[in-house]
Amino acid sequence: MSLATLLHRGVGLQLEVMPVPDVDRLAETLVAFANGDGGSVLLGVDSEGSVTGDVTAEDVEAALRAALGRCRPLVRTGWQQFEDRNGVAVAIDVPRSTELHALADGRVLVRTSAGNEALDGGKISHLAATKASGDFEVETVPGAARDDLDPSVIADYIRRRAERLGRDLGQTEDELLTAIGALNPQGEVTVAGMLLFGKAPQFFIPQSGLVYVRFVGTQPRGPGGQPGYSRREEINGALARVIENAWSILLQELRGEAVVRGLKREDKHVLPLFAVREALVNAMCHRDYRLTGRRVELRQFDDRLEISSPGGLPGYITLDNLVDEHFSRNPRLVNGLFEWGYIEQLGLGIDRMIEEMVAGGHPGPEFKDSPYAFTVTLRRGFAQVGPAGGLLKERTLPEWSGRLNDRQIRALNYLQLNTSITNREYRDLCPDVTPETLRLDLADLVDKGLIVKIGDKKGTYYMLK
Repeated sequence: MSLATLLHRGVGLQLEVMPVPDVDRLAETLVAFANGDGGSVLLGVDSEGSVTGDVTAEDVEAALRAALGRCRPLVRTGWQQFEDRNGVAVAIDVPRSTELHALADGRVLVRTSAGNEALDGGKISHLAATKASGDFEVETVPGAARDDLDPSVIADYIRRRAERLGRDLGQTEDELLTAIGALNPQGEVTVAGMLLFGKAPQFFIPQSGLVYVRFVGTQPRGPGGQPGYSRREEINGALARVIENAWSILLQELRGEAVVRGLKREDKHVLPLFAVREALVNAMCHRDYRLTGRRVELRQFDDRLEISSPGGLPGYITLDNLVDEHFSRNPRLVNGLFEWGYIEQLGLGIDRMIEEMVAGGHPGPEFKDSPYAFTVTLRRGFAQVGPAGGLLKERTLPEWSGRLNDRQIRALNYLQLNTSITNREYRDLCPDVTPETLRLDLADLVDKGLIVKIGDKKGTYYMLK
C-alpha cells in the first residue's frame, strides 16, 4: 500500500501518525488497532502528511521492539518503508486480531474516532466474547473458484476506488484482491471476496441477500389476519448490487409530494435519504454472516421504516455507546465499501443519521439490540395515524443548528409519546448522568427552539414547542 493511500484514510479509526517514535503511545496504538479493526502507524510523518526526515529505520525498529515488549499477547505487525527527498517514513501495519490484547499494566484498549480508549470490565468481556468467534470474513468459501467472481463488479470497484484516491495504484487485479482480503495468499476466494464481488454469492452464502416488504398501514397484518403487504422483493447479488437495487426500491417507495420551485420540480421524500441509506449500508456490512436462514430485512409501513440485520451488536458496542464508538464485525467489507464510495466517512454515520432525522422534523432513530438481530427504526416526523393506518397530519420541528446528544434525542422520543417531561422523568431516562448535566441538556433544547419550559422550580416541566 502506498503512502498516499494510507494518508487518504485520514488520522482516526485506522491511522495514527507520529513524527518521532513514542514507545508508550506506540504500544497503546498497537494494542488498540489489534483489538479493533486493525490499522497503520506512520512514523516520521507529521499531522499534515509530510515526511519529517526525523527518523531512521533503526529508530523505528528499536521503538517497535520496545513497544511490542509491552503487549500481552504479542501483537502481529507488518512493516513498510517509504522514502522521498525529505527522508524516511515507516508504516507499521497491524491486522485485526482474533485474540484479546492488553498492555503489560493490564489496560485493554480499542481504537475509536477519538483515539485509543481504555475499556472497563463489562466492555472487555463483550469484546472477548466477540473475538472468540473468529474471523469469518477471511475463511475460504468451499467449492468457490476465482472464476466465481464477477469481472464487471471488480472493474467497477477498481475504477471508483481509483477515483476516490485520485490515482491508480498500479496493482494487478489479483494483487489488489489479495491486498483487500478478497483472495487469500493461495488465490482462494474468501467470504469477503464472495460477498463483495461474487457472480452469485447466494449460491454459496444463501443468507447474504435482502428482503424488502411494503406493508399497507402500520401493522404487518391486514384484515382477517391476511398478509398486509402490497409489495415484496427478494434482492440478490454482490453486496454493492444488493445495496443499489434496494436503494432504487426505497427511492420509489419513500417518495412524497413533489414541490415545484420556479420551473424546477423537486421530489420530496418522507424520510431523510442519508439516514435511510446509512441504515441500509450498515445493515448489509455489519450483519453476522455466520447466521444462516435469515437475511437483512427492510419493512416499510406508512409511519416507519424498519431495517433489521441478523446478529446483535459486535465487540464492545452497546446501545449506550453506539453513537460514540465504532467496531466492525466485518472490517474488510467495511473497508471495501468505504473505498468503493458507499461509506462516506468511517465511524461518523450514526451521528449524522440522528442529526438528519431530528433536523428534518422526525424522531431520532430507534435502536433495538438482541443476541440474534439488530434493528433500526426510522419513524416519520411526529405523525398522527388514523384508524385505517393513513397519516392525518405531521408536526415538524423548527430549524436548529448544532448537534444533539443521545440523551437529548431520548428526551425528544419521550415527548412524542407523552405530553410533557419533567426533570425527574428525564433523570429516570438517564439514571447515570448528573442532574446538572441533564439540566443543561434541557436548557440547550429550549435555546434551540425544540422545547418550551413551563412553570418554575419544582413545578417545572417541558413540552414540544
